[in-house]
Amino acid sequence: MKNNNIPVVSKEYLVPFILITSLFALWGFANDITNPMVAAFGTVMEISTAKAALVQFAFYGGYATMAIPAALFVQKYSYKKGIIFGLILYAIGALLFYPAAQFEVFGFFLISLYILTFGLAFLETTANPFILSMGDERTATRRLNLAQSFNPIGSLLGMFVASKFILAVLDSDKRTATGELIFTTLDEVQKAAIRTHDLLIIRNPYIILGFVVIAMLVIISIYKMPAQVKKDDNFNAMASFKRLIANSKYREGVIAQMFYVAAQIMCWTFIIQYADNLGIAKSTAQNYNIVAMGIFLLSRFISTMLMKYVNAKKLLLLFALGAMLSISGVILIEGQMGLYLLVATSAFMSLMFPTIYGIALHKLGEDTTLGAAGLVMAIVGGALMPPLQGTIIDLGTVGSLPAVNFSFILPFICFCVIAIYGYRTLKIHS
Repeated sequence: MKNNNIPVVSKEYLVPFILITSLFALWGFANDITNPMVAAFGTVMEISTAKAALVQFAFYGGYATMAIPAALFVQKYSYKKGIIFGLILYAIGALLFYPAAQFEVFGFFLISLYILTFGLAFLETTANPFILSMGDERTATRRLNLAQSFNPIGSLLGMFVASKFILAVLDSDKRTATGELIFTTLDEVQKAAIRTHDLLIIRNPYIILGFVVIAMLVIISIYKMPAQVKKDDNFNAMASFKRLIANSKYREGVIAQMFYVAAQIMCWTFIIQYADNLGIAKSTAQNYNIVAMGIFLLSRFISTMLMKYVNAKKLLLLFALGAMLSISGVILIEGQMGLYLLVATSAFMSLMFPTIYGIALHKLGEDTTLGAAGLVMAIVGGALMPPLQGTIIDLGTVGSLPAVNFSFILPFICFCVIAIYGYRTLKIHS
């Protein structure tokens, strides 16, 4: 049946849709102000790339820890209460950057990010299925793609803040005329002064973010949301879990989502290291990330429009194949062209998360909330693979290739998995 005449968002859901969609931008900001912190912490704390990548392990590990509790909370209470609790945790994690900067302990920053993403796990577990429920199920995937289109807007803002208000003003990243870091040549007293300055620079945007989150918390608390999930004291989580495990389309969707998030985080986190290998400063390299996110945003809107005419499963397969092709160039082509291809890969990643999400959750009925939690837990892929890629990058070279080039074999493998899922949903699960 053609869905062309079915509204993606009906008038009765317009205001709730706008409010919940704003949360997509809010967690997009957190994601993409944090990605460049791997490089920033690596320099200012004088730690390896692999250890600095624990930023991503803490950030995305919070999703894995809290997704199931979030789903059970929402199932017992409501979407609105899940969102409110998520915003509370989000604000606490962001504001903990203040004492973390005072103590100047890397582990404290990791704990702050870990708690912050407890809140994000609640928000994503709640907001995604909430958006799917706001209208006709035949337009649910398009509706989620539309809402997810605002996620990169927050991401772009996060990247801009990271580039202009953090990376560009870090004293630890100042270089000589030949491109060598000055920080590494200083004595311990000078390094300590710079470290104190730079950690305060890193701290400030998170403190401001904490207060923005509190403002959103107040707005959503006082607005009456549609109660799409009602309290269910008879909900059997174990029975729901067993049904989900037996559902191959859903089960494979969780795996595909885990590999997608891993690919996304690796492509956006290590674009700075890729550029650094070409002699480009961190603040300048972050501009390539901003361009990548702009391409991602434009492609998200275009792909959402294409879904009106082309099967979403077919688009997922085609975009995965395109990503495999572009990332192959990132691995094999040294120099500026490889960097351009890494930026271009974002165009192919644009539709993957919401499309996998929508396909996997389609027609799950009462299992949707717990199913959504499984897909949010899949974000743990962003915690597991970046440290592995960082370890490869620390090798320096692999064969005849710079290690940073070779390290993108990991995103290539991820896109292969997504292409397989796209094919199976198109030819088998359909």
